[in-house]
Amino acid sequence: MNPDRYKNMQYRRSGKSGLLLPAISLGLWHNFGYVDLFENGREMVHRAFDMGITQFDLANNYGPPPGSAEENFGKIMKFDLKAYRDEMIITTKAGYLMWPGPYGDWGSRKYLIASLNQSLKRMGLDYVDIFYSHRYDPNTPLEETMGALDFAVKSGKALYAGISNYPPDKAREAFTILKELGTPCVVHQIKYSMFVREPEKELFDVHSDEGVGCVAFSPLAQGLLSDKYLNGIPEHSRAAKSHGFLQKEAVAPTLYKVKALNELAQQRGQSLAQMAIAWQLYDNRVTTVLVGTSSVKQLEDNVEALNNTSFSQEEIDKIESILSLPSIETKS
Repeated sequence: MNPDRYKNMQYRRSGKSGLLLPAISLGLWHNFGYVDLFENGREMVHRAFDMGITQFDLANNYGPPPGSAEENFGKIMKFDLKAYRDEMIITTKAGYLMWPGPYGDWGSRKYLIASLNQSLKRMGLDYVDIFYSHRYDPNTPLEETMGALDFAVKSGKALYAGISNYPPDKAREAFTILKELGTPCVVHQIKYSMFVREPEKELFDVHSDEGVGCVAFSPLAQGLLSDKYLNGIPEHSRAAKSHGFLQKEAVAPTLYKVKALNELAQQRGQSLAQMAIAWQLYDNRVTTVLVGTSSVKQLEDNVEALNNTSFSQEEIDKIESILSLPSIETKS
């Protein structure tokens, strides 16, 4: 491993906790399952750690198939990174469908604790650093879901509790419950990008009020905020995959905005992806940006965003003017 790996990475405090997270973290939502090339994922994890990325974000259902990303990551830990465990932040989540029957989905204590035990087994770990409730469950009392996170921490199976994808009112309620249990929530993982601005309306204020950090995922809007789709849909891109979350229909309506943003990024001496990541880090309410990459080169390019995270007011205004333009409706 690179002995100078911490020199160029920036670290930010997660809310009011003692936990520092790298400004850029690596997500294993895509490209680390059994449908993907193992050696490619292995190289990305190695390179990420070499560049000072200490947080590796997983969930029970990441793959595909579900569970395979954790199993592959577990192999990397066992054979390559076991000696560095105390230098790493490894996270996992439970909340989406994982196995059949009434106990393999949502937010019950039964599901969360069973899932955590399975995740630890798949990864070959004694504990994870952050265990998340992956989504709010309207049919389970928040006291039960948060109680499961509290149990996970107090049993030593997780060091910190987190939530993901919670609406503002339920996030605030969850933070209050965890605080009363003596296991304060350290981070809320949310979808946020230039194309997804909803957290700015209320959620960021909730985080600030409660002293909770923010992990922003999908910063590139599944690759839309990059140069990948400027000239169509590449054969091996996410939009071209049948099992991906980004479908072809989502690309065309925003393409003219993407091209305008790309021109501004070039004027800044950055790629569009780098500018999109830098734009998020310009806001100190974002603790870390969670990137999902398909190659070592893409990972390295994303990390280069840290070379310029400042924006002039003119640039900010220009970005806002581009984003405020209506999307173009396309005929199916």
